[in-house]
Amino acid sequence: MTEIVANHSETLQFEPQSLQHMTGDEGNTEASESLSQQSHGDCMPTEEPKYNAKTTDTEILDNGYMQYGCPHYRRRCRIRAPCCNEIFDCRHCHNEAKNNINVDQKLRHDIPRHQVQQVICSLCGTEQEVRQICINCGVCMGKYFCGTCKLFDDDTSKRQYHCSGCGICRIGGRENFFHCYKCRCCYSVLLKKSHPCVEGAMHHDCPICFEYLFESRNDVIVMPCGHTIHKNCLKEMQEHFQYACPLCSKSVCDMSKVWEKYDMEIAATPMPESYQNKMVTLSISLSLSKRPCWNFSWMLAEMQFVTSPSRKTDGNILAGLDPLQ
Repeated sequence: MTEIVANHSETLQFEPQSLQHMTGDEGNTEASESLSQQSHGDCMPTEEPKYNAKTTDTEILDNGYMQYGCPHYRRRCRIRAPCCNEIFDCRHCHNEAKNNINVDQKLRHDIPRHQVQQVICSLCGTEQEVRQICINCGVCMGKYFCGTCKLFDDDTSKRQYHCSGCGICRIGGRENFFHCYKCRCCYSVLLKKSHPCVEGAMHHDCPICFEYLFESRNDVIVMPCGHTIHKNCLKEMQEHFQYACPLCSKSVCDMSKVWEKYDMEIAATPMPESYQNKMVTLSISLSLSKRPCWNFSWMLAEMQFVTSPSRKTDGNILAGLDPLQ
């Protein structure tokens, strides 16, 4: 089988491409501009800090920069969870602790991120309302700050931005993504007008690991059929010779070379004269096939076990989505 994208499988050399290497139409400029205006959100503090004027000095603002935080974020504050009134480094730390297997199932819960009201400065320990600058010591608690998501992060190399359509902060740079209001998620600007729209494409669990895709921090792939799945889960499917979408059974890559091989093997195995003109229809999905009927052959019995019988797809894997904050 010829290479589809990158050589990662001896049987079917295929791997989803990343967003940086995708091609597509520039598409709807007006919609993109409108989304960009909506996406900025309320990402700056609206209340004036109450510390002394000289604390605006850059040295004070940058005190402790990149020295505090957790495995998820570099930041100089902690949050008080409104759901359980406990203090955590970030919402991910809260969710991991409160959804641990050792916690009573009835007590497990996720933090309502938008309802966080109080933060604690990591340098001076002052608890205060959500703001970017500490009201006591004047330190900047996060170079990137979103007042809507209550998100602080000193590592701005992620190129964070707030998407009003998604209602959350994402990474990768606002200029590189647009929000599809039918799919209800962000895609690469290179995929405007070229991606297959599926209603709420990201608002469901991964069909392999069952993690909720919209809030997942792992890379997500859009398949040619429009359904979404974790990039790593799709790679694992490939390693087990599974090349069909788990939801609709359509091919996730171009299988034409595989079917050409079957055609050659069928032609090389002539049937008895009484069967030569008989046509059959396979009892497996041929939703993308232009040839639903086949000449009867013993080879067809083997084809019944082929994971993806589609003779042709609309293209290779479309794109990898930006990880969520």
